[in-house]
Amino acid sequence: MTMNAQEMAEACAKAMWDLDTASQNLGMRIEHIAPGQATLSMEITKLMSNGHGNCHGGYIFTLADSAFAFACNGYNQLTVAQNCSITYISPGRIGDRLTAEAREISRKGRSGIYDIRISNQNGDLVAEFRGLSRTVKGTHLPDPA
Repeated sequence: MTMNAQEMAEACAKAMWDLDTASQNLGMRIEHIAPGQATLSMEITKLMSNGHGNCHGGYIFTLADSAFAFACNGYNQLTVAQNCSITYISPGRIGDRLTAEAREISRKGRSGIYDIRISNQNGDLVAEFRGLSRTVKGTHLPDPA
């Protein structure tokens, strides 16, 4: 059976999610999956606070990185991060639901560029993340042959 691009992206996301205990244990939820796109959300708990009483930046980075991973792995090719950077705009607060929306900017050969926008439940921008991806050997789904 041949899958269309949307079905492929969803099947790859499910295969990855089943093994992604880090994202699961942080309470992340997959809100949307499409080829080259992913939206994940996470509620900020007190356990995620830093010395300023805000969300520790590492958790914001982790949410963005997870959205990046699901966006770039929807083509049934194992894809890893080659480089990532983040710019923090405003703090995440305890009790906020942060949402990371990842979208593909470019995918050529084995390399990809993805931008991830992280915002709170009010739509306020919290951070901007850019991830560069690299495909490696292997697939998420078994060969249908």
